[in-house]
Amino acid sequence: MNPFHLAFPVRDIASTRAFYEGVLGARVGRSAERWIDFDFWGHQLSAHVADDPGWIPTNPVDGEDVPVRHFGVVLPWADWHALRDRLARRIAFLIEPQIRFAGEIGEQATFFVVDPSGNALEFKSFKDPERLFAS
Repeated sequence: MNPFHLAFPVRDIASTRAFYEGVLGARVGRSAERWIDFDFWGHQLSAHVADDPGWIPTNPVDGEDVPVRHFGVVLPWADWHALRDRLARRIAFLIEPQIRFAGEIGEQATFFVVDPSGNALEFKSFKDPERLFAS
């Protein structure tokens, strides 16, 4: 699979670096005064300082108000559980870890966190990775 690139708005570099590097464990790549890159599980995230990061609407999904604008990564089942356990000791979840769509084709483990700039991140996993795009 090819890595993706995502640029997103943040309030400042210091708190962004502390969260992505210090909390999530992402490796820092290149940076400048108003942007910083991270290796996010093999994908390139570019955090850019924005004076007004904007309003984030939500949609109801399986009983939760899911932020419309969010990004994340699909992890192997054991890695998802390890990250969940590690983060539970360090930060609050926006949406608690859970199994969504239980018993359906799209059954998945998921949780959401928010970075210091209000960006929502979803971490999910499928026991059967072949179900990622199943309909």
